[in-house]
Amino acid sequence: MDLEIKNKVAIVTGGGMGIGKDVARFLAEEGCDVVICSRTMSVLEKTAAEISEATGRRVLPVACDTTDMDSVENMVAVAAKEFGRVDILVNGAAAPSGVVRNSIEFANDHELLGDLDTKVIGYFRCAKAVTPYMKKQGFGRIINIGGLTGRSSKVMSGMRNLAIVHMTKNLSDQLGPHGITCNIIHPGVVDTPHIQELYEREGKIQNKTPQEVEQGYIDVTPIRRTLAPVEIAYLIAFLASPKAAAVTGESIGIDGGLTRGIFL
Repeated sequence: MDLEIKNKVAIVTGGGMGIGKDVARFLAEEGCDVVICSRTMSVLEKTAAEISEATGRRVLPVACDTTDMDSVENMVAVAAKEFGRVDILVNGAAAPSGVVRNSIEFANDHELLGDLDTKVIGYFRCAKAVTPYMKKQGFGRIINIGGLTGRSSKVMSGMRNLAIVHMTKNLSDQLGPHGITCNIIHPGVVDTPHIQELYEREGKIQNKTPQEVEQGYIDVTPIRRTLAPVEIAYLIAFLASPKAAAVTGESIGIDGGLTRGIFL
């Protein structure tokens, strides 16, 4: 399928590693020029060179702290200056799995506020910064990466993903008349370097090895495996395309069937 995104310009926050890196790579493979951003320039530069060499597309690394509006606005301005437009925003800059995973007695309020500032308000800042460019050209795609903890009561940090669902729906109402769609996706257990850290943390709590924790997730996932990061990229690329123009305000799980809830 031709996704019709060749020569589109995409910004991927958290694009230096993990899911963001695979998203940036696949968008480049489909013909996009890509701006990747995070706080660590050395990681960004290495990823940008790797993806550019593999795809032949321009991949621009820009250091950005999404907890700072000036930093976000500068990053978007650099993207617009370098490429002349901004078509796609993929919001993914956040602490994987959430920072606050302890019971209330041990949860830290400053860590929770930081988690919300990075992911919820960080996504808001990026959406706010790209909106004028997308409105001017009459086209835009905003895809927010949420998480399954927003669909369960397992961890305190899950509230951040629930908040982003609300923001996504609100933005779809506001921006739809201007040709801009906004959707959120909820990845399941994805095989990234960060997931190994989760297995180790959960293992200590459950008195299990990381391998046993991983197998536990696999055993309750209908497709009986974890997901590859590129599978998340496939969905994002479709939502970023003109072919998904009728899909907006939606909250979409991509978890191999792990979620047991029924969402209408």
